[in-house]
Order: sequence, then structure tokens, then C-alpha cells
Amino acid sequence: IAKEMHVGHLRSTIIGEAVCRILEYTGSNVERINHVGDWGTQFGMLIQYLKEEYPDFQGDVPNITDLTVFYKNAKQRFDDSPEFKKIAQLNVVKLQSGDEECRKIWQVLCDVSRMEFEKVYKRLDITVTECGESFYNDKIAPVIDEFNARGMVSVEEGGAKCVFVPKFKIPLMLQKSDGGYGYDSTDMAAMKYRLDKLKASQIVYITDFTQGDHFQMVFAAAKKIGWVTDDSHRLDHIGFGTVQGEDGKRFKTRSGDTVRLVDLLDEAVARMEASLRERYTEGKANISDEEIHATASAMGYGAVKYFDLRRNPTSNYIFSYDRMLDTKGNTAIYLLYAHARLESIVTKGKANFAIDVDALIKDGKSKIVLAHKSERNLGLHLQIFADSIEETLDDLLPYHICDFVYALSIASSEFVTQCHVLGSPEMESRLLLCRATAITMRQCFNLLGIRHVMRI
Repeated sequence: IAKEMHVGHLRSTIIGEAVCRILEYTGSNVERINHVGDWGTQFGMLIQYLKEEYPDFQGDVPNITDLTVFYKNAKQRFDDSPEFKKIAQLNVVKLQSGDEECRKIWQVLCDVSRMEFEKVYKRLDITVTECGESFYNDKIAPVIDEFNARGMVSVEEGGAKCVFVPKFKIPLMLQKSDGGYGYDSTDMAAMKYRLDKLKASQIVYITDFTQGDHFQMVFAAAKKIGWVTDDSHRLDHIGFGTVQGEDGKRFKTRSGDTVRLVDLLDEAVARMEASLRERYTEGKANISDEEIHATASAMGYGAVKYFDLRRNPTSNYIFSYDRMLDTKGNTAIYLLYAHARLESIVTKGKANFAIDVDALIKDGKSKIVLAHKSERNLGLHLQIFADSIEETLDDLLPYHICDFVYALSIASSEFVTQCHVLGSPEMESRLLLCRATAITMRQCFNLLGIRHVMRI
């Protein structure tokens, strides 16, 4: 909160959406919780800066259009002025104790942030329910009391209340020596709430991989106090690596600034749109001029998502527009073209040969005959779909589905290259095989959060 979404937020957003879709598809009731940092020490600084810059903020709500600049300016004041820093630190205490003015400013900052988040979520078809750190603030003390009552709290030097768990030398700190709460406190309270109130049987945390040990400690503490057992609940942490530039360092703009997620997504669409307009001008496109932007949006956003999802999330990767928008190789663009090619064949079957695949399916009398080796190969690949879902449920890593749909698209390409479909004696069977493959590809796209296109 109080920062615009940047490239560092890309992976949790994309991976989280895909994992939710996969779990929902297999019958789970999923709560898509966005655990935002809306309750930290940075708010003391931001509250004070807003009070100074917009003294009439209550009567005239400020239009903070650039959160990044606002945050940078506040941080500059915080670093440069000891007096400002002292007041900012007092603001944190006032906010957490319910001071009315601080709460109002905090609400303004949260609302502005949400409007910026929504721009990204809308582009990427992301559905989340925000439930930030502030929600759990009043739930922390009872959790500390529960651990204390069980004799599990160790009061360390300075008065910090800690819980030691097996296999870790450093404890979880439920309460700091100054009486404040940190990540450990909030995450234990959140765990308790999700288990007791939401009745969760499985909880999946998706963050950068550096937080892996922290969550293993949280899981261990929950087991230690008896909230969960290995038989009663499943707790997962999916840790992801860093998005890097060509230099192998964190992906940034040429000026060294963090890349805004909105700008990154818009650039992918702009490049895809330029490519489609070129095809359209050359007479190679099967879409109208009016359809170019919507098609470019689906393909551009899909390319960004797939480029991330097709690899094991723990690995770092180098961000490259050229590679993710390539029409060849393991990219969303290649897959979307392969899918559109299948649907184009089906469309021509109806237009030129009066064979309506939808009518054939409804009638239920036509059969798919797998005689040619490429037909058999494609049929076998279609059978693997259920196995790829089972494999994904084991570790919740969406790259299994990417592997499957890529292999399926290669098999389909071999099929339509080696087997004559339109006008052949086997046309009905082969058109049905085209449609079955396209349906399966669309299901994979949907699980990965990628919009399909019927024509390109």
C-alpha cells in the first residue's frame, strides 16, 4: 500500500491467480486473499508528509496521481529532517492506537493505492479480496495469550515475546521489546483467523523465495500449538525468484528506476499491436481493424503471464519482450496462433464443406478415428490432460500445465501438417479432433489466466 505496483509484484499476482484457478477447477472453494502491507512504519512518514503538503486534506481530498513520486518525496523528508522523522514515528503509534486524524489520512492513502492496483488487476483479469495487515491487528494479542497459556512463550532480553520452533535457532517474535508487532505477529494471527473463521483446510502462501524460512517457522509454530497436524491440514509456501534485466540484475528502467507494472503491461500490448497491424496491412490477418487492439491486449498480457508461468517459480528469469512475443518456441503467442489455426480449419469446414462441428457434437453419432500416426499421437496427448492436472495438484506449480499445452500444440501442428483435413475422406473425424484439441487448449489457457482468441 502507498506504492504503485511494480515489476516485483508481477510474479505473486500471476502465479497466485493461476493457482487459484487450478484449485477452483478441481473443486476447491478458494478464498483469494491479497495480504497487503497496509499497516507498517512507512505510514507514519506518509501521514506526516500528506498533512504538510495537503493541510486541507479533509475538506479537499488530494488527488495523488503518482504514488511513486509521493512516496519518494516523503522518504526524502524522512531522511533529511530529524524533526520530521521523530513526528513520523509518533504517528505510527497514534495510528495503531486509533487516532482519528491519522486514521483518516491512512484511509485516503489506502484508497488511492487500491485505485492504482485495480488498473493492473483489470488488465490481467485478476480477482482478489483485500485483507491487509491492519485487519489482524486486534487479533494478535489473543494469539500471544494462547501461546503464553500453553507455556510456549519465551521472554527474551529486552522483553520480546518469542516462540522457538524445531529446526530453527532463531525464534518467531510475537511481540517486540517495545511492545510493537511485526511480520511474525501478523502472520500467526492471520493463520489463526484463516483456520478458525475461514475454516481453511489448505493454506497457500505465494511470496518471494527469501521468505521461505519465515513461513516454515510459522507452519512449525502452528503445528507446535496444535492448530494443525499433517493429517488435518495442508500448508504450502510457493517461493518465486527475481525478474531480471538483460544484465542479470533486478529489472529496472534505463534511468535505474523500478519498472511500473502498468507500463510493463502496456508496452507488451503496444508491441503486439504493432505486429498485428503489420500483418493486417500485409493482408495476412483474419481480424478487422477494430479487433486489433483487443486481440493485441489478450496476446500481450498472455505473453507476459506465460513467460513467467512456464518455468519453475523458484528460478530467476530475464525479462525480454522479444522472447516472450516470439511466434516460435514455447511462448503464449505460438500457442495462441496454434489454437487460432485449429479454429480456422473448423470454420472453413463449415463455410466450404457444410460440415458443422457443433452439430456433429450435438448429434453424437460421429466418431474420431485415430488411424494416422500423427492422429494417434495427438489423441494420446489429449489423454494426458488429466495427468497434468494431477501433477500440478501435488506441488501447485502451474508450469506443468504450460508443459502440457506446449506439447499438445506441437502434436496438433504435426497433425494438421501431416494429415489433410479439409476435403479428405476423414474430414468429419479430423475436424472433431481439431475441435477437441482447441477445447483442451482453451481450458489450459483459462487455468493459466490467459485470454484465448479465435482468430488472429
